[in-house]
Amino acid sequence: MIRHSYKTSESWRALPWKKFRRNLFRLQKRVFKAVQVGDKRKARFLQKLILKSTSARFLAIRQVSQLNAGKKTAGIDGKKSLSFEERFNLEELLKMNNGNWKHQGLREIPIPKKDGTTRMLKIPTIADRAWQCLAKYALEPAHEATFHARSYGFRTGRSA
Repeated sequence: MIRHSYKTSESWRALPWKKFRRNLFRLQKRVFKAVQVGDKRKARFLQKLILKSTSARFLAIRQVSQLNAGKKTAGIDGKKSLSFEERFNLEELLKMNNGNWKHQGLREIPIPKKDGTTRMLKIPTIADRAWQCLAKYALEPAHEATFHARSYGFRTGRSA
């Protein structure tokens, strides 16, 4: 378990990000191989392992709070960004609510269309985005394993 000190910004920056990425990639590779072989039980076990992984949780929080283009978009809770302390608290929250995540409400913003009507843009909270990213980390390798090897459309890390 990673503890944070009084200098949370330094402890956040000092986290072993390269090691976290390696651990997550290793687990994702195992899910990919299990699905390719047809071992659904092992794939599901490994996906649950990814959801419980500290590495995956920290990487998901980093993705939604620092790297994503929509990182400054507030959800219904009004938070546009997270302090370093709040990032560690979010990691603890993801850890505690691992098997039974309940999403918060969505912030709705009306977007006018050319024909005069409006559509609603629904924005989740940062915590919900982190959970979605964590689920993506677990589901994506299984999905990739079922694709044709030369199919590049709409796939992460590939382009036509």
